[in-house]
Amino acid sequence: MTTRIQQVLAETGLLAVAAFDAWLYADNTGDTIAYAALAVLALVFRRRWPVAAFLLTLPALFVSSSVVATVITLYALAVRHSNKGLLVACGLAAAIGDLYPWHDFEQLDANLVLDAIYATMTAAAPLFLGQLVRSLRDIRQAREHEREMDAQAVLARERNQLAREMHDVVSHQVSLIAVQAGALQVSTADPAAKDAAENIRRLSVDTLDELRHMVNLLRAAGSADTELAPQPTLSDLSKLVATSGIETRVVGTVPEVDPPVQRTIYRTIQEALTNVRKHAPGSVATVEFERADGELAVTVANTPSSRPVLALPSARHGLVGLQERAALLGGTVSAGPTEDGGFRLRLRLPLG
Repeated sequence: MTTRIQQVLAETGLLAVAAFDAWLYADNTGDTIAYAALAVLALVFRRRWPVAAFLLTLPALFVSSSVVATVITLYALAVRHSNKGLLVACGLAAAIGDLYPWHDFEQLDANLVLDAIYATMTAAAPLFLGQLVRSLRDIRQAREHEREMDAQAVLARERNQLAREMHDVVSHQVSLIAVQAGALQVSTADPAAKDAAENIRRLSVDTLDELRHMVNLLRAAGSADTELAPQPTLSDLSKLVATSGIETRVVGTVPEVDPPVQRTIYRTIQEALTNVRKHAPGSVATVEFERADGELAVTVANTPSSRPVLALPSARHGLVGLQERAALLGGTVSAGPTEDGGFRLRLRLPLG
């Protein structure tokens, strides 16, 4: 509740500062007042539609040099978008709008140069601050993802250790019980003892079957009979792309293949998009499906990073796991940089 009140107060304060700035620079003409009111109103929508909000503040900036509303929308734009061309264009528009009401651009003098530098810095400051906040948010999300992956790895190791303990200790002892019960059933002449021995042997065998099933579940080897939960298929690919956090397009027809092949393709694309987000922030990824010469090729390629690459910790086991998955199906995985500075990962699987 306190955080919500603080957000409301901060939002009200920004609107009040922008309104005061617009009133301070506005004259008494109806057009100027209307443009100032439009600029202040645009701030309400800056988080959802930052580009539109920025454009709505430009009339007031060009007419009266009321700059606060434009600076606020520039910051919101930089937090939301990473397209350098868009940010530079908006920054130039803001700088020109800040200069326009006060100078004759046909005459170049020292005052114009100084004011141009000041206007450029005024426009650049919110853009750089917004990009910094965006980078910090990406770092936080990447670290949270790393923690989740580490926790899953620890859980997998614990499951494998528990599976080994169950197999080596419990399975061995239950097997001995079953063998001794069978021997007692054969050697005794007492009907009651025979029935008891038969019950013990049957229960021991049933327990071994259940134990083997539990061990397979704990190991989660990846086959259809040993998965801990419903596994993803290529029908979930659109959701994976939509939630990847990067701009991704799919080229080619998604193939209809067996569930184990679908899981391998899905996990390969998932790992590749995760690496793109970690190691090439701001890039565009392409997922391409191709069929040729009895093979299915799935390629995930990305353009060079448009933002500084963050130095994030990595266990470097992802590619090894993908190669092992592909090898189980008779396929291969290759990866390497592209000529334009991007990266490409290709999975090849035999069809049939």
